Amino acid sequence: MVAFVLVAAGVVWRRSYGIAQSREIRVLDRERTQLVAERAKLESEIRALAGRGRLAEVAEQRLHMHVPNDSQVVIIPRPARADAAR
Repeated sequence: MVAFVLVAAGVVWRRSYGIAQSREIRVLDRERTQLVAERAKLESEIRALAGRGRLAEVAEQRLHMHVPNDSQVVIIPRPARADAAR
């Protein structure tokens, strides 16, 4: 009879432990799903902020840069390579 009670107690404990672990897994899975969604949102924001249009706006505002007009463009000739002269 003692062995039966011990085995039954072991089974009940194992099931209780399994249910608790299952609950923890569900909580962690929900948290992982939320983190994946947040990561996708942040990657989307990074792509939007790193786009050419946004960078041009930041360069104009913070660095006081602008796209030059035709009269401001200076073409610098490339120097001849030293080994080409030989």
